[in-house]
Amino acid sequence: MADAGTVRKPDAGTLTRADLADIVHREIGLSRADSAGIVERVLHHMCAALADGQNVKISGFGSFILRDKGERIGRNPKTGVEVPIAPRRVLTFRASQIMRERIARAG
Repeated sequence: MADAGTVRKPDAGTLTRADLADIVHREIGLSRADSAGIVERVLHHMCAALADGQNVKISGFGSFILRDKGERIGRNPKTGVEVPIAPRRVLTFRASQIMRERIARAG
């Protein structure tokens, strides 16, 4: 989330790892390499926790939640043929109330 006094152009598209590292560099004053390292470590710890089956909650931002979906029957929309869909684990994101309010105000 590019906040903390940082202004992003609305048409800028996507916030990237490089953008996050640049924000850390400008706001905290660390070197670009250290800033990129911090961003990478945070993302690595989040990915590792999710891979271990843990949910990740960031207060004021939202929660990354793992859900196990059971096997089910799907249908090919073109042919109508029924196909079994294997059980799988999916990742969902639920924005916090604070984030939802900020998005609604900005919209």
